[in-house]
Amino acid sequence: MHPRIPELQQRLESALEGWLPEGRILPARLHEAMRYSALDGGKRIRPVLTYATGLALGVPLEQLDGPACAVELIHVYSLVHDDLPAMDDDDLRRGKPTCHKAYDDATAILVGDALQALAFQILAADPAMVPDPAARLRMVGRLAHAAGSRGMVGGQGIDLVSAGRQLDIAELEDMHVHKTGALIRAAVALGALSRPDTAPEVMEGLDRFAKCIGLAFQIQDDILDVEGDTQTLGKTQGSDQARDKATYPALIGLEDSKAQARELVDRALDGIAGLGDEAELLRWIARYIVERIH
Repeated sequence: MHPRIPELQQRLESALEGWLPEGRILPARLHEAMRYSALDGGKRIRPVLTYATGLALGVPLEQLDGPACAVELIHVYSLVHDDLPAMDDDDLRRGKPTCHKAYDDATAILVGDALQALAFQILAADPAMVPDPAARLRMVGRLAHAAGSRGMVGGQGIDLVSAGRQLDIAELEDMHVHKTGALIRAAVALGALSRPDTAPEVMEGLDRFAKCIGLAFQIQDDILDVEGDTQTLGKTQGSDQARDKATYPALIGLEDSKAQARELVDRALDGIAGLGDEAELLRWIARYIVERIH
């Protein structure tokens, strides 16, 4: 584990604690379920990417807390909704019962709705973020696009209609570029937009980095669905195979999937080759994505 990761994970946890309504505030059950879903869990890859990008560009950490929280809340909302019986129907998430299992389906729907709204409230209202209103507006637009039908939600829609149907590799990549990659690209973009004077060529290189690691992340997830175990993963191993979902190992085999993930990481590192030692954490994250076991 990189020594900065636990520090940034804890920083995010504290920031989320501050933004999430306390469980005793009405409607108490909803607020309790929001905190159950968002706190104390997960690798926090997306918000750590926001922090790492900002740090690579010299942005103070306190200006990155809001964007990091917003990205994570969108991610958590998507997990809560994806786990519902009408979607992927999963019982386990981040090593504990999914939100609809711990509470109920209707509460889980409302939790996702509320977490999504809170993400944009933070971008609009956090006083510690970059003061430039144009930069904030660009952040709102970038995250909204990544979360919507042209991004994450669209990818989930493709996933749902593709279950049980044989996809080719181009179709599978397109699905993952939307479902997983869009929010990872937004996480990096929000870190970069926290410094409004970031050069266009740097933004372009960071986006190339993010696009490559986003696809590598999903390929590694597909690999772990085959090779991992439920206890280590924190979610049900083999669930994609059980639902006959299209995956990279199913299409091109396990070894070719691993090779493609490694190639994507190499391309990602090329995208940030011009950044200095301050980008070392970004480079570590890229390598970690294909080495992780959960």
